[in-house]
Amino acid sequence: MGYGKYVKALYKNKESMKQLGDILMARKMAWRREGPVVRVEHPTRPDRAREYGFRAKQGFIIIRVKVRRGGLHKKRPSRGRKPAGMAIHKITAGKSIQRMAEERAQDHYQNLQVLASYWVMADGQHKWYEVIMVDPHHPAIVSDRKIGWLAKEHKGRVYMGLTPAGKKGRGLRYNGKGSEKNRPSIKSKGRLAK
Repeated sequence: MGYGKYVKALYKNKESMKQLGDILMARKMAWRREGPVVRVEHPTRPDRAREYGFRAKQGFIIIRVKVRRGGLHKKRPSRGRKPAGMAIHKITAGKSIQRMAEERAQDHYQNLQVLASYWVMADGQHKWYEVIMVDPHHPAIVSDRKIGWLAKEHKGRVYMGLTPAGKKGRGLRYNGKGSEKNRPSIKSKGRLAK
């Protein structure tokens, strides 16, 4: 197994995660004091970053984003409802928290493009995601055969749902029966898919 496979196995094994408990706790305490959008030198999970196309070369940037976790709440109606029909709790947004993290990173670094993102850590109040961003004007990116397409197209791709998290939220991971109304988009089908 290569280095990446060992790191992946480390995050999937509960026993190994227990052994890392002190390190993870110290990391959480430090991250809680940081701002919501922080640029980091190296990816915390190099295996996930490599899966999404990150390489340790000029033009690639890693941003760690802290976002709230949990569903939404609405104001309690004053009258005219059964308690079961008040619809106060368990209200979820139409967009995932991971997509919100990607958009906040894009708002903060407007000259870069979001390639993908992955989950890093969570506690009772927040979730942390690391967002892989690419400088589309950097010569090392423009001349790269693997990632050079990002320099020519997909401007503002995170807002159009073209990242892996965006495609998952739009239901584009599936083909065939049951996904007829997901393409070309949910909006064009009269919002019948969700």
